Parts: sequence; structure tokens; C-alpha cells
Amino acid sequence: MKKNVIVGQSGGPTAVINCSLAGVYATSLELGLGKVYGMRNGIQGLLERRYVNMCDHIRDDFDVELLKRTPSSFLGSCRYKLPHPDQNKAIFAKIFGILDELDIGYFFYNGGNDSMDTIHKLSTYGERVNSPIRFLGVPKTIDNDLAVTDHSPGFGSAAKYVATTTKELILDAQVYNNGAVTIIEAMGRNTGWLTASAALAKGPDSIGPDLIYLPEVAFDMDKFLDNVAKVSRDHSPVIVVSEGIKLADGRYISELGRENIGSDSFGHIQLTGTASYLAQQVRNKLGAKVRAIEFATIQRCASHLQSAVDAAEAFAVGQAAVQAAAKGETNRVIIINRLSSRPYAFETCAMEIEKMANIEKHVPTEWITPSGDYVTQDYIDYALPLIQGEVAPFFVNGMPRHILLK
Repeated sequence: MKKNVIVGQSGGPTAVINCSLAGVYATSLELGLGKVYGMRNGIQGLLERRYVNMCDHIRDDFDVELLKRTPSSFLGSCRYKLPHPDQNKAIFAKIFGILDELDIGYFFYNGGNDSMDTIHKLSTYGERVNSPIRFLGVPKTIDNDLAVTDHSPGFGSAAKYVATTTKELILDAQVYNNGAVTIIEAMGRNTGWLTASAALAKGPDSIGPDLIYLPEVAFDMDKFLDNVAKVSRDHSPVIVVSEGIKLADGRYISELGRENIGSDSFGHIQLTGTASYLAQQVRNKLGAKVRAIEFATIQRCASHLQSAVDAAEAFAVGQAAVQAAAKGETNRVIIINRLSSRPYAFETCAMEIEKMANIEKHVPTEWITPSGDYVTQDYIDYALPLIQGEVAPFFVNGMPRHILLK
């Protein structure tokens, strides 16, 4: 089917999301599918008729390589909740009208859970109106909470950053043997996959973090303070917590003592300040010197610490999405199957998107220690292969060179 391609990026960016974009772009040209359009700021930008011809901005193989080494979302992103087709048919009619104007035959959306929901809704409407457009989801998320797939592109590089930076902070903390406490806050709203990666810092040259707290286990403040007191007796401890840890009653720690908490279009409340709140509790109850460090957005786009495995897989899922669409598949998402951990090997395949959309994957209970404050070797064996290898940036005048959409 000689039709044009359109691709968009949605949700939070990652260090390798542009590798997936490169996979879609390069494979579309390789298969001769037609023009490749890029949505500016995802589905929201498409509704506003903001799009570009990718060939005007990615002109040769070097640009593709530069794109793969550029962090964040090249096309821009959005957090736009598409309604169900039964609730607002006008929006879908407008989207499909724009797609028809551009002679689109292949639609790719690169994002997380909410983005997969968008693909599912578009595909459902397309089926109702007998549209020939094929809709494919290209997964990404540093949270690693997408169901069905073994893991998600973006997670490996973010995990490499969290583990590396935690290791460096541990060395910093050991300079003074004064019992000072460092509390690190990593991303993870309802799942602790990324926070748990701090455990990868432990090795022959690092004691690793002392305590790790994930959202999968209800947080007990009294138990936490007791544990901090214990690990502070003989050195200066480093503790890592997910931004989304919650009390047994369901309240996020970051909610405590805060008013007027904002939320996004999907109803997700803003999570920030977990480490700061816990640091204040430690100061008040234990009288210790405490430093709170929030990795915040820097942990998701650190392309200077790209995992080579992650970058290769991110490109592969973009490539596989185009190949699947060219074969006639639609309403599918590309997943990663792990074939082996030692040596590491994987394959990609297309899966019905309803098996992923709006389903959250949690760290298995058996991968968390019975005490609820660390992870087991099973998690280490799972995550360690995903942070292997490095992709060196192209440096110019001592700084990494990136490609920007002007």
C-alpha cells in the first residue's frame, strides 16, 4: 500500500525515545512507504494541524545517528487524553479528516500507557468507519510499567543513570563519617522499577544504598525512622525512595503537609517532595544532618549515559512497528521478549494493544525483601543486562552535539 506515514511522541521523554523515532523513519524510507510526517506535540499538535515532513529535517544517515544520540522528544510531546469515540465523535472525525488530507496509511505513536490507550481508541474508531489506516504503538517509559513486554525502551538508560549517580553519591557521602543521611528520590508513581535500579550500584567497589523503598510496599514511617537510626550508627547512609511511596491508607508521602496539589489531564497528581518530607522527619525525630536529593527530570533524559542495549532495543521496536504495519497489522503494539539473560538476547513481536493499554506492571512481590526495604537478586538478574554498553555522544568543542527541530 503506497501511503504516507505519520509518527508522534507522547508523554515523558527518555534518553532513547528518538532511537525509536529513528527506527520508524529509517525503516519507512527503506520500505518505500511514502512521505514521513512528524506530529508536533503528539496528537494534540495533530489536532491543531501542526506537523512536519521529516525528510526536511533528517536529511542523511549522519542525521539519523545524531537523532539517536539526542535526548528528549525531537518532535515534542503532550499529555492529551483522547476521549472514547462514543463520547466525542467530532474529535475523531477531525483527526481522520487530517489524516486523509495527508494521505496517511500508517500511524505510529511512541509513548507509554496513556499513549497506547490513544492508539487503541484511534484504531477502534478507524475500524468503525472502515478506514484503511494501520495504527501501531511504539512503547517507551522509564517507569517500566507497561504490561506484557519484558521491559520498556527508556528504562535501561534511566536505570543506568540512577545506579551510576547513586554510586557516586555514596562515595560522596562516605567522605565524612558523621552519620549524615542522604535521601534520594527517584521517579516511579505506582511502580518501583526505576528506584530499584539503585541497587545496581552495589558491587566490589561500592556498598550500595542502605535502604530502598518502593510503592509496591505500604510505607511505615515509624519503621522507616527505626531503620534510618540503625544504618546511621557506623557510617553515613544513602537511602533511595520512589516518589510514589504511599502509606497503608493510600496517601502518597508527597501529599503530606501539602495543599493545592495540581494534576494533569489524566488525573495524575503531581508527585514531588517525597525525599524532602522524609528528610524533615529524620531531622525532627533523630536530630541527624540530612540531605534530600531529587533526581527529577534529569534521570529520564541523560543521553550521555545511554545504555547500548536500550538504544538498540528502542530502534528495534520502531523498526518492528513499521514492518508490522507494512504487513497489514493494526491495533498492535511492539513488545520485547527476553530470550536469554546470559548472554542477553531479545526479540520483538506485535501484540494486541488492548493487552497493554491501561494495565500497570508492578515489581513482583517476591523480588522485594520480606522487610520491604530492598530488592532481591532476582531483580538484579533482571535489570543488569539492560544497562550494558555505552553509546558515546558526538562531542563538539567539549560538549555533546544534538539535533533540534527548528
